[in-house]
Amino acid sequence: MLQTYRAAFSAPGAALFSATGALARLPLSMTGLGIVLVVALRTDSYGRAGTVAAVYVLVASISGPLQGRIADRAGQAPVLWVAGALHATGIVLTLLYVDSAVPLPHLAVAVAGLGAPQAGNMVRARWAHVLEDREQVSTAFAIEAVLDEAVFVVGPVLVTFLTLQVAESSGLLAAGIVSTLASWALALQRGSEPPIPERTGQAAAPINLALLWPLTVVSVGLGVLFGSTEVVVVAFTDEAGRDNLAGVILAVWALGSLISGLIVGALPSREPLRRMRWALFGLTVLFVPLSLIDGIPLLAIGMLGAGLMISPTVIAMTRLVETGVPARRFTEALGWITTGLAGGVALGAAVVGRVIDAQGASAGFLVPLGSVAVATLLAWTRVPSARAAAPMTDYGGSQDD
Repeated sequence: MLQTYRAAFSAPGAALFSATGALARLPLSMTGLGIVLVVALRTDSYGRAGTVAAVYVLVASISGPLQGRIADRAGQAPVLWVAGALHATGIVLTLLYVDSAVPLPHLAVAVAGLGAPQAGNMVRARWAHVLEDREQVSTAFAIEAVLDEAVFVVGPVLVTFLTLQVAESSGLLAAGIVSTLASWALALQRGSEPPIPERTGQAAAPINLALLWPLTVVSVGLGVLFGSTEVVVVAFTDEAGRDNLAGVILAVWALGSLISGLIVGALPSREPLRRMRWALFGLTVLFVPLSLIDGIPLLAIGMLGAGLMISPTVIAMTRLVETGVPARRFTEALGWITTGLAGGVALGAAVVGRVIDAQGASAGFLVPLGSVAVATLLAWTRVPSARAAAPMTDYGGSQDD
């Protein structure tokens, strides 16, 4: 296993851009939860907290493909500089207006979402550029999935501690500062940045919508699971009188995903479609008992088990995109997957907040269960393999489904 990862990190600049990108992705695990915590503390409404967080994530999801398209055409550096500045501005405005009358809080988080740096997609594009061995690309995507989960182990605990134990504004502020500075640091690493394609006057290669659209819809269902689960855990621990454990429970969930990501990254990358389908099925099964759990220790165990299915799903989805779209449109294509995930997160946070306010936290688990069940059905019936969708790639990649 170590040899597999060592070979990937031997690529020029890989260790530095991967570590920098991990820091730049802190908003993935801190900003949404931080917004929920701050709004809930100041307004005593999970419905409003979920709605405000949903606006942030929804705008970020719309911004994702746009940032990816510009990065593919004009380079990553200018996108990272501008996005970092916008994100920092939005975080400051959010803290100033989070408990103001509608629509000021929503406009503030929209600015932050517009500038949410798409560092994860850009780092994956750098891996695809610097690695010549296509088998190592799957390992690289596993590395990024593991780093995503490491961020989700640290981020929820950190933002919960800072918000509840230090100051209400400190969690969001810390997320904004680290993300912005790390995005700018990534922009300075020009040696590993994919080259800007020459302007030939010819139309860009087709992006392979036959594969991309079904995957995007599946990612929406997965996003609903992420967004709703985050809010449910906060409400569940609050009902139990242990709101300080919300970040810990979410970190346990991420820990399960981190463990499985390390294992999957060392395995051959064949049959990503089959892996994605079975991982989604397993995630559905493991979410079934969560609505029946009535204690925090049992919740932690259930979330750890469900987390084991997250990384295999995300790694397989990313690998399907990498083998199924032209290399020079890879960042843009990943932006659509991110849009699906983020849009689902926004929808899940908004819907589950209303369910919790009306029926309680345990009933809220039915929202992520329903969403992942639908995503599983679509994955088994609508998502074609990269080969079946007849991809056009710049490097002649193929897939063994």
